[in-house]
Amino acid sequence: MPYPLPGGGAPTHQLVDVLPDRSSETLAAWLRDHAGAEVVCRDRASAYTRAVKEAAPGATEVADRWHLLRYLSLAVERVCHEHRACLRKYAEQRRQAQPRQSALELVPTTLIVDRVRRRHEVISSMVETGCPISEIARRLGLDRKAVRRYRDTDFDVLLDSARDRRNVPLDRFKSYLQAQFAAGHTNAKDLYDQICERGFSGGYSTLSRYVRTLREGSAVPAPAPIPSPRTISGWIMRPREKLSPRQAAELERVRLACPDITEACNIARAFTDLVRNRRGHLLTEWIRQGERCGQRSIRSFAGFLRQDLDAVTAGLTLAYSSGVVEGHVCRVKLLKRSMYGRASFALLRARILARP
Repeated sequence: MPYPLPGGGAPTHQLVDVLPDRSSETLAAWLRDHAGAEVVCRDRASAYTRAVKEAAPGATEVADRWHLLRYLSLAVERVCHEHRACLRKYAEQRRQAQPRQSALELVPTTLIVDRVRRRHEVISSMVETGCPISEIARRLGLDRKAVRRYRDTDFDVLLDSARDRRNVPLDRFKSYLQAQFAAGHTNAKDLYDQICERGFSGGYSTLSRYVRTLREGSAVPAPAPIPSPRTISGWIMRPREKLSPRQAAELERVRLACPDITEACNIARAFTDLVRNRRGHLLTEWIRQGERCGQRSIRSFAGFLRQDLDAVTAGLTLAYSSGVVEGHVCRVKLLKRSMYGRASFALLRARILARP
């Protein structure tokens, strides 16, 4: 929790107190009993803002930089998730452009794929006629969440999720298995040993079922590998100099594949530059750019910054941060979990405040 610097001196990096909850009333009461707080570093919780304005109106509120970067990272990850179809299409185009020794032909679909195709056609036609989600769900006997998924998800993504559902742990090895099978290595036991050496943790039956589809000619070609949204957001949020050559090349391919992710990448990197170099005087201009961004999650993040402009500007200007407090939070969580349901808050508070 936020705490004042004692007498204006150097920070002691020691916990001062522990409160029983995160409500604004509890924090406001504590601030009144411990008057003199000059700086309060906090995350985006609105309860803290209300408490500080009520009980310590003269204190400077500082938005913690780690939390700001964390919220931006989540916004970028949502953008990457929304545009996975672009990445998949680009990866497939690159793979088709590369010379291949042999390729497995697309085979007749399975019952699951046929069912997904039929549902997608029916739901799409009903949505076009203006039929509400609840009515579609009632007529088709589906959950409303399932109907929304069919309505909002690209058809290719729905098909990919319908194919080979039992072999999810095998997905990242399918390209290798298909190449080995095409080269004449068809023994299931040998293939199982090879992928186990490469990190496969599934059972032999999973592999043998897939090899059977290869022999029967009913295996769907392995999808081109694409990085996960979390991986891409990690590359974007990390300083350029800390990316390996391979990671930098992968990120560049992602940027080429999707202009929307490129837009999110450019604006996110501009904000991380403000944070890391304490350029709070440029924040207002960045917010204007963020609010004009074509990505909804980025616009939402920019709107949040504008609502908390003074505290965010202070966070991007002053040296204060809650990094030390976050370190204590890990210890607090460990103590809470070890005592859960066994003791009172008073004992937990005593253990937390006890100095080694």
